Amino acid sequence: MEKIYSEHQKECTLVRSGADTVRFLLNFSRSLHVIEYKDLKFENILN
Repeated sequence: MEKIYSEHQKECTLVRSGADTVRFLLNFSRSLHVIEYKDLKFENILN
């Protein structure tokens, strides 16, 4: 597995995210609730 990641490491570039993007993702993850019932998954976004 180490070989797979080391081969493609030179092709990857780092991307910086702004404070607004991080805040949006954190708020979204807090509002997302997943309910599992038997073989079903229900995703609810609470606003």
